[in-house]
Formats: sequence, structure tokens, C-alpha cells
Amino acid sequence: MSSNDSLHDTLAVIDKFTSERDWEQFHTVKNLVASISIEAAELSETVQWTNPTKDEVLQDEKLVQSISHELADVMVYCLNLCSKLELDPIQIIHDKMKHNAEKYPIEK
Repeated sequence: MSSNDSLHDTLAVIDKFTSERDWEQFHTVKNLVASISIEAAELSETVQWTNPTKDEVLQDEKLVQSISHELADVMVYCLNLCSKLELDPIQIIHDKMKHNAEKYPIEK
């Protein structure tokens, strides 16, 4: 699970892909939020009615590919929304983890 690609590079690829197709007109905040939800539902469908263990998933190449594709769709829409709102994905994740650490201290 390593890559030489930076998040900045990935955002640039996504933005270029969107721009080249003139899709910004469709990428309103509401549409991006809805798309994240829709793609998350499609991710859930990959294991709907089953409860595979990690090892079972990893042994099923088709399932790994399905999960990977749907997970990528969710992440691409999340990064699209970050770009649209000029939010730094790394910063908002760190901010949220700090918030979670305060809300859920280890002692609890």
C-alpha cells in the first residue's frame, strides 16, 4: 500500500479530469454530497447480505476489485467536494481526529 503520488497530485488529476469534461457545471455542493452518499451505498452493496472476514475478502479477487472501485468513487467525490470548497483534506482529517480524541478519550 505505497505510492509515490501525493494527495496534491491526485487532486490535480481529479480536477483536470473534471475540467476536461466540463463537469464543473454539474458538481454543485448538493450534487457532490449526494454523489458521495450514492457511491457509499454502492460500496455497501459489495458485501450486502454477506459478512466476509478480511481474509475472505482478500481471497476473492473480484470482491477486492469491486470494493476498490466503489471506495475509489467515494474518495474521488470527497476530494471533488474538498476542491470545490477549498478545504485541505489532510487538515480536515487531522482536525476531526483531534476532535474525536477529545470526544472519546482513551480512558472511556
